[in-house]
This record gives sequence, C-alpha cells and structure tokens, in this order.
Amino acid sequence: MRNSLRLMAAASMLAFGASAASAQISNDVVRIGVLADMSGIYSDLSGKGAVEAVKMAAEDFGGTVLGKKIDVVFADHLNKADVGAAKAREWFDTGGVDLINDLANSGVARAVAAVAKEKKRHIVVNGASNMGITNELCSPYAIHYAYDAYSLAHGTGKAVVEQGGKTWFFLTVDFAFGIGQEEQVSKVVRANGGRVAGAARHPLATTDFSSYVLQAQASKAEIIGIASTGADAVNAIRAAAEFGATKNQKLAALLLWIEDVHALGLPAAQGLLLTNAWYWDMNDETRAFAKRFFERVGKMPNMAQAADYSSTMFYLNAVKAAGTDEPDAVSKKMREMTVSDMFTKQGTVRADGRFVHDMYLWQVKTPAESKAPWDYLKLAATIPAEQAFQPLSDSKCELVKK
Repeated sequence: MRNSLRLMAAASMLAFGASAASAQISNDVVRIGVLADMSGIYSDLSGKGAVEAVKMAAEDFGGTVLGKKIDVVFADHLNKADVGAAKAREWFDTGGVDLINDLANSGVARAVAAVAKEKKRHIVVNGASNMGITNELCSPYAIHYAYDAYSLAHGTGKAVVEQGGKTWFFLTVDFAFGIGQEEQVSKVVRANGGRVAGAARHPLATTDFSSYVLQAQASKAEIIGIASTGADAVNAIRAAAEFGATKNQKLAALLLWIEDVHALGLPAAQGLLLTNAWYWDMNDETRAFAKRFFERVGKMPNMAQAADYSSTMFYLNAVKAAGTDEPDAVSKKMREMTVSDMFTKQGTVRADGRFVHDMYLWQVKTPAESKAPWDYLKLAATIPAEQAFQPLSDSKCELVKK
C-alpha cells in the first residue's frame, strides 16, 4: 500500500510538472503581430521593412523560445485608429498574439494602447511619436521604444532655436502626431525666448501645399517647422522650395527619415537638421544589420525598423528570462533588463513604459560630402538618454510614484 501511494504521488507530481511546463507558453507558440502601414503614406517608413525586421529578429533568436515556435504575423491598419484597434482586439482575443509591434501612426498607436491596457497584452510602439503612450494611456504592457515627440522637439527644435531661429510657423498634419509635435516644439521655442507666429494644419496625405506655404510666407517667421512626416513632409519641403520660401525662411523638419532624404535628394535636403534615434552608418554593428536588411528589402533601414528588430529581441529575451509568456511576468523582466545591441547601449524601460536611450541630432550632408548611395547624414550632437526624454517628474502616468 505504501509503495502504491508513493507511485501515485510521483505520477501526480510528474503530471503536474508536465502541465506546468506546457503552460509556460500560451497556445504552444509565441506569436508576434506587426501592425503596420502596408499600403499608405507611411508604408515606406513602416510596411514591409517593419515586417522583415521583426522576422529577422525571430530568425536570429533561433526561431524558438523556451522550446516553442516564434510565429510572426502582420496586418495593415490603413492609418485608421478604428481599424488598428479592431485588429488588435481580434489578435488578442482569438489570434493568439502575444506582442504587437511597430504601430506607425500616432492615432493608431493610441487606440491600440487602450486595447492593450484593457486586454493586458503587450505592445511596442516604434513608428509613432504621441506622448500619450507613456502618459494617460500608459500601462505595464505598453513600451514606447524608438522615439517620441519630446525627444524630437528637444533635439531639432532646441538646436534650431539655439542657432537663432526665434520665430516659428508650423505646417502641421492635422492628427495626433502633427499636433503633438507642434505643441512640444512650441514649448521649447517659448522656453528659450522664442515666439510662435502661427500654424497651418493640413489633412493627412496632402499633395497640394500651395495655400499652406503661402500662409507660412505671410507670417514672416524665421523658421517654418514641418510638423509632419513621410510623404507629407517631403511634399511640404518641395513646395516651400518651389514657392521660394527658403530664400528668406529656414525649414526645420521635426521628423525626417532616411527615406525622406532619399526621396528629396541631397541638393534639396542638404543642411537640414533632424533628430533620429539611429542611423545605419553609425558603426560596424549598425552597418552589418543594415547590409542584411538591404538584401531583404532593397533599401537601408530607418530608426523605427531597427527598433522593431531590437525590441523584438528584447521581448523574446524577456520571455526566456521569465520562463513564460505570461504578460505580467514578462513585463516585470522587461523593466529589470538592459538592452545593449546594434540599436543602443544600456537602454532601459522606465515605470511609465518609456524605453530610455541616447538620441542623436544629425545634419544632412551636401552632395559633395556624400561618398556612396544612402550616405546622407553626419552627426551634429549626441543627446544623452537622461536628457532626451520627458522627465518622470512630468509624467501623467498612473504607474509613476510622485
């Protein structure tokens, strides 16, 4: 009888151990969803490049974590907040998605952050700047990784003001991203003794900027701040040049990407200052990643795509360290770990979900300075991590202890 009881107990413990092991990873797969702009105005900045960056990370991790397959799926949010939120809800409820990455477009990112908070599932924002992700929409499950409006404003905006650009007029895309950029840079301008003369707000995907540029010219402001990105920023910069605005006024691009410089060409873009978290030609590590990315996508990666790769590796390492994909356990590990890779060195996640790292102020090279295709930027200044992002003391995040 005693031996039978021992055998039964041992069998029970083995069964429990097997059950616990199988429960480490939900649905026996770690599934990462890339919710990106696959077909619209930001598709060059997000799109296929974002998907391939996440796939590269999954492959480089070995294709499995804790013995379970890593699966990558993707969808197009169409730059519509309701579409993004609906897809996130579907993925979390029935699609077995553990992490949603990229999230280009601030309106979409905000909507998905609200869903992630409700469903207690992870998101990483790499393609949007809106500060709400680490303020009123913060949660243990949302990380704002690559950049945000504060880091851009206190990079490009502050640098231009310090160089003498005291009066500003904004050409602003009329949704969360552009309005947030305008607000953040306006604060920087005023804090440094400057003045904001006004703003002209245009719809997303505007092709005719003539009326907006004429308003900027009439303002007589020294600086025309381009509070848009992607094709909108490119079209605004081209229109300003065509209408002669650049003869008497300077342009400040608040979020300019390597693809934008490529589209504009160095003769049009030379001299522009921009703040980015990463550039493909920084060092041997960045160049090695960029070469592999180029072979798959046909262009050099931008900072969001590099961050898509880095943050995916970060999440997978956190799952491995936690021994599970259970969201709270993974969240705890992500706030304990540091990231040192080709994207950044000694990056950390704060209580509000802000991933803190150095940012960089770049200047677009002249045609004579560029020695090869995609050789577009030169370093103007390094912005240390502790200065690059909103101080925790100013955060509206409910997770931050005041």
